[in-house]
Amino acid sequence: MILTDTHTHQYYEKDAEKLKELMQRCLDNKVERLFLPNVDSESISLIKNLVKEYPVNCFAMLGLHPCDVKENYREELDTIFAAIPSTKIYAIGEIGIDLYWDKTTLELQQKAFHEQIGWAKNMDLPIVIHCREAFDEVYEVLLAERDEKLRGIFHCFSGTVEQARKIIDLGFYLGIGGVVTYKKSGLDKVVEEIPLDNIVLETDSPYLTPVPYRGKPNESSYLVYVAQKVADIKQISLEEVAAITTENSKIIFNT
Repeated sequence: MILTDTHTHQYYEKDAEKLKELMQRCLDNKVERLFLPNVDSESISLIKNLVKEYPVNCFAMLGLHPCDVKENYREELDTIFAAIPSTKIYAIGEIGIDLYWDKTTLELQQKAFHEQIGWAKNMDLPIVIHCREAFDEVYEVLLAERDEKLRGIFHCFSGTVEQARKIIDLGFYLGIGGVVTYKKSGLDKVVEEIPLDNIVLETDSPYLTPVPYRGKPNESSYLVYVAQKVADIKQISLEEVAAITTENSKIIFNT
């Protein structure tokens, strides 16, 4: 059995010994594939270092997180773009729109989102989307950019069945994480309605920790609890969930 965490910031752990322990717990829990989303220019080196340390298990992406789209976003984009030739990447991400923290930067976020989608298309790469309190705004950009090259993952999906189907119709997969284990999230009802062929698993470590560790820092090894919850919802085995969602990740990331 191989589980794939399609979205983890495991590289945030800067203590070498603790990071080694985190990675060992992943391997012990059969979480053998970890995809690392970039957030800004400073996280590039952290991701590169973890990939270098675990080249068989860790895979990089590059992009500017919408919460880091500020007045200097042009400089950040230039720095990230300049790092691409020297970094083997499997997606542009995480990119998108976040209106939870700051609505005043919407126009800048839209510009950065469009530009980075352009990068992905030019390099024939998928995108990994961050969307918080901005479904309509993100969807509007995706509709405008829709073509045969637009594809990827809608990270940390927590919307409605209708929204899920809209995203799937655009050729995207839904990233399902720890929220599915929360009793009042309603995400279990969405997962029940959506075919497993349209789903990938993620932790968003160190955030959104699944039950039974909710309230503590998340880690990629906890992906097994997300996978088990999906297995329970679908009334199939954990092994089958792992096989299908890992295969989906291979289709998306071409690895």
